[in-house]
Amino acid sequence: MAGKADGVTDPGTTETASFGRRLGALFIDWALATVIAAVLVDDLRTNPWPQLGLFVLVHAVFVGLFGQTLGMLLAGIRCISITDGGAIGLPRAAVRAVLLALVIPAMINDGDGRGLHDRAAKSVMVQRPRP
Repeated sequence: MAGKADGVTDPGTTETASFGRRLGALFIDWALATVIAAVLVDDLRTNPWPQLGLFVLVHAVFVGLFGQTLGMLLAGIRCISITDGGAIGLPRAAVRAVLLALVIPAMINDGDGRGLHDRAAKSVMVQRPRP
């Protein structure tokens, strides 16, 4: 689903990221959180909370400060502020990460492909401009 995101000021990055790219990035980030949590915790089958906590923490820090996680980097997408096109900052990224972890807010999308987690954080997922 490609289109223009309302309010994004940088014209080079206004093509919204496709559902496939966003899902691919999410799977990569979740797999990395699983591997790291498996190293830190004896048995994730009986205690999945470290995996989820690590996912939320890493997602919030990397999206808040850099606009993307490793999964997003590999998928060629970024999370930017809908108002100025920059990184969304730690508080908004933390809200976005917690809502993303709840899954349901991410499944409810608007016409631009923004889930409730993006709307709450005033963010949008965009494709990185091609060089």
